[in-house]
Amino acid sequence: MTFRPRCTKTTLIFGATALWAIVLIGCVTADRTMLAPPQIAGAKFVGSKACADCHADKTDHFASSSHARLALADPKVGNTGCEACHGPGSLHVNSGGAAGTIINPRKSPETCFQCHLDKRAQFSLPNSHQVLNGKMSCSDCHDVHKGNAIAGTGADIEEQNATCTKCHTEQKGPFVFEHGAMREGCTACHNPHGTINAKMLVARDANLCLRCHLEAPDPGSSGEINANAIHHVAENHNTRLMQGACWSAGCHEAPHGSNANSHFRY
Repeated sequence: MTFRPRCTKTTLIFGATALWAIVLIGCVTADRTMLAPPQIAGAKFVGSKACADCHADKTDHFASSSHARLALADPKVGNTGCEACHGPGSLHVNSGGAAGTIINPRKSPETCFQCHLDKRAQFSLPNSHQVLNGKMSCSDCHDVHKGNAIAGTGADIEEQNATCTKCHTEQKGPFVFEHGAMREGCTACHNPHGTINAKMLVARDANLCLRCHLEAPDPGSSGEINANAIHHVAENHNTRLMQGACWSAGCHEAPHGSNANSHFRY
C-alpha cells in the first residue's frame, strides 16, 4: 500500500501564510546586516545618539552611508550603528573620550575584516598596501562615515584618482600625452588591496595591456609597425610581447602618461 500525502485546503493556507511571513521578515531585515560587534571589557552599549554629542562631524552624514545598514545582533540596545564597528561606548563616554576606551579601526584593521574577509585575503597576497603591518589603515583610502565608503566617487574622476595620487604623486600628471586608462581610474590596472602581480597589477605582463589593446591587424598586414621613431626600425609586436611587458625594454615605460612622447616614453 502506497501512502500519498494530500494537500488539503488547510495545509495550503498554512504553507502560504508561513511563506508570506518569511518574505515579510526578509524585506524588513534585507537592508540591515546583523553582526556581532567588537567587545570591550566592562563596557555597555549607549547608542549612536551619545556618539553624536561629540562626533557630529562623523554622524551628520552617516545615515547616507553604506555602513549605516550595519546593526547589532541584539536589537534591545537600540540604534547602535557606531558601536557595530567601534564596540560598546559606555567607558568612552564616561571617561570623556579617553584614548583606549573604544575600538579604533584605524589602528585595528581586523575590525573591518570581520565583514570584509575577501579584502583581508587580498592584503595577504605578495604585493599589497601595507595595512596588515600597521603602516597604513583602511581609512587612509576609505571614508567609512558617508556614501559608499570609497573616497572620491562623485562625477569627477580626478577625485577618485586623488585617493591614490595623494601618495603616488609622480603618477598624477597632468601629462601632455595622457594615457586614456587614467580617465578610467587607477583601479582599471591596479587592485589597491593586493594581487600576486608586481605593483598590484590586475594582470601579468603584456596581458594587462591586451585587456584594452587587443586590436585586429589590417588585412594583409604583417603586424609590423614603425615603433621606433628615432631609428625608424620596423618592429614586430608579436616578438616584443614574447619578451616581456609592454613597459619594459625601453618601449612604453611611462604608462601613466608622458610630456615628451605620444607613445608614453620619457
